[in-house]
Amino acid sequence: MNKDVGPYQVIDLAPGRRIWINTLELSWQPHTIYGLLEVDVTVPRRIMADHKARTGEALSFAGFLTLCLGRAVDEDKSLQAYRKGGKHLMLFDDVNVGLMIEHQVGEKKALMGHVVRAANRKTFREIHDEIRRVQSEPVPPNRGMPNWFRSVMLLPWPLSKLAMALLRMNTRRDPTVAVSTAGTVALSSVGLFGGGHSGWGLSSTLNTLGLVVGSIAWKPAVVEGRVEPREILNLTVTFDHDIVDGGPATRLVRRLVELIESGYGLGETDE
Repeated sequence: MNKDVGPYQVIDLAPGRRIWINTLELSWQPHTIYGLLEVDVTVPRRIMADHKARTGEALSFAGFLTLCLGRAVDEDKSLQAYRKGGKHLMLFDDVNVGLMIEHQVGEKKALMGHVVRAANRKTFREIHDEIRRVQSEPVPPNRGMPNWFRSVMLLPWPLSKLAMALLRMNTRRDPTVAVSTAGTVALSSVGLFGGGHSGWGLSSTLNTLGLVVGSIAWKPAVVEGRVEPREILNLTVTFDHDIVDGGPATRLVRRLVELIESGYGLGETDE
């Protein structure tokens, strides 16, 4: 061991982090399309702020994005197709959005995977209440994963590599194995940028379609011929180019931006 490196320490890699690393290695190497977007979220953010001022309730922005993503994908289910073997695609009717939900555990915060099932058929209030309910519940030992999956992901090397190779082959033969735990589409909030700084996030995903939520910052924008400050969300959209072509991807992005910028579904919070 080289001694000329200065002081250092060795700490345990948390089980949750080991599971996440091994889970990412399950994916085949996709040919990914990345779209870096700037989305004007002034309207939905204003609606949420007004609602909180009146009621004291903080509405879930992740829930709002989940709603918009579910509605946009519902208009073209091919965007959440998965390869089944070498000759077939599996298309799912329900848009199941996989996301990480933060829990308060004492003085610390912990992330737990959760899938909002049939998001394309739920209202914003239903999605919001589901997320808040999951946040308020104690973090289960398996953190929302099937026990068998968590056990496999924690196997020591080289057994973990062998298990992942077998799982990778199995998920290609039967995509429902991965979709049941990761959702048909993914929503990730990197949380790396803030405090008025602007930036996009890039993240690996097991899914054909994924959103990575970056920062929200005030920027000048042209609205009805006038330049005014607007709240701009940096949003990354990822597609597996093996399955999704440029045309459907472009239409999805256009529709998603329309839904987000209009504050789609937020009016029902006052009903």
